[in-house]
Amino acid sequence: MSAERVLLVEDDESHRKTLDRHMSASGYTVTSVESAEAALNCISEFHPGIVVTDVQMDGMSGFELLRRLRESVPDVDVIVITGYAGVQGAIDAMRDGAYDYLVKPLDLDQLDDVLTRCEADRHAKQAGGSNPETPEGPFLGTGGLVGRHPAMMEVYKTVGTVAATRAAVLIQGETGTGKELIACTIHDNSAHAEEPFVAVNCAAVPENLLESELFGHVKGAFTGATSDRMGRFELAGRGTIFLDEIGDTTLSFQSKLLRVLQEREFYPVGGEELRKTRARVIAATHRPLKELVRSGDFREDLYFRLQVIEILVPPLRERRSDIPPLVRHMLAKSASELEQPVPTVPPDVMAELLSRTWAGNVRELENTLTRALVRCRGNALTLRDIGGRVGEEADMVLEALDDRDLDDEAEELSLDAMERRYVQQVLLRTGGNKSAAARILDISRPRLDRMIDRHRLVF
Repeated sequence: MSAERVLLVEDDESHRKTLDRHMSASGYTVTSVESAEAALNCISEFHPGIVVTDVQMDGMSGFELLRRLRESVPDVDVIVITGYAGVQGAIDAMRDGAYDYLVKPLDLDQLDDVLTRCEADRHAKQAGGSNPETPEGPFLGTGGLVGRHPAMMEVYKTVGTVAATRAAVLIQGETGTGKELIACTIHDNSAHAEEPFVAVNCAAVPENLLESELFGHVKGAFTGATSDRMGRFELAGRGTIFLDEIGDTTLSFQSKLLRVLQEREFYPVGGEELRKTRARVIAATHRPLKELVRSGDFREDLYFRLQVIEILVPPLRERRSDIPPLVRHMLAKSASELEQPVPTVPPDVMAELLSRTWAGNVRELENTLTRALVRCRGNALTLRDIGGRVGEEADMVLEALDDRDLDDEAEELSLDAMERRYVQQVLLRTGGNKSAAARILDISRPRLDRMIDRHRLVF
């Protein structure tokens, strides 16, 4: 049984009692309070090792409590729980030092896993005598990332964690998944957000010019070098240099890049004056770097230099529940750029969008919606606008979607796991309104209550 002290901060009495009872039964010594202010008042008396806090509360929010705790008792680990999940919330929580960020409806098994991991990390940290790295200074906000699928929530949390450091980051994902946007978000939430963000597509620059592009050159270094030119590493200053499609570079170039990462210095092409770089490096690729290392097409030492923190971006087909919010976001953005009203998206059109495999991922979806806006002649998109199926075929798609999990991962899950995930999704979308959730699920309230109890959901 655990001897860890846990302070629970939750203003909803029924949720507070449920979580208190559950954690106490798991062996934790629990004290529960209903506000952030009360939590701060009892910290010195109770001496918790872990604080579990809700976000939306009367008075001080859970985010403000997190910041206050990081300043006053930095050794305490804070787990943030929210019913209003969002991209920036996850990033802010992790960047400001939260141990983890959980979304309601809360799966108690997931809470158990996080508490167990947190307790083990605390013991290891105490044995090693190390302290977690803290942010260097103020941070700026972000925008553009959309989606609440669990896989994307993990991406947001990693973004928030790594934004507080200067560690190298490797972002891997298929073409069109938004790797550069994630790199921008890391930069925008870092302590050096006011410095430049410099992006280079390594695959788009000819091999003989890539070194000059990154490191600069001096006058006369090669034919056409009529003057000195600063490279991208210098232009980035203390900001971020984003090396896209790093997997497409040659071994010769990789050896030169490795030296820059190791020594933080370089020579411009044709130059003899050594120059320093303080830029943070974020690299991205759609190619499997581990396989390239095994085949000898990518340097293993460079791979490990770049992969201090690795972010795997899931393809759109593995997070289909994010398609509706992405569609709304992209339509609003494109309609503003085209200076026209935002059209509605009828069920048959959304069903068609949900059914596609989206080989080009988010970029393909955005292009499809922009074309549809140009074609649209009314107040609502049609199947013809998106180049979709019509008539009986569209009806078949709708029926198929009604019978499957929106995440399109049903074949990988047990029936019980499918039911739990689906009930979670519906409760999340209804903001915890059980009557509305029961109507969507087409079941009675008592049956929904039994399902919530069986799957140990807290919302």
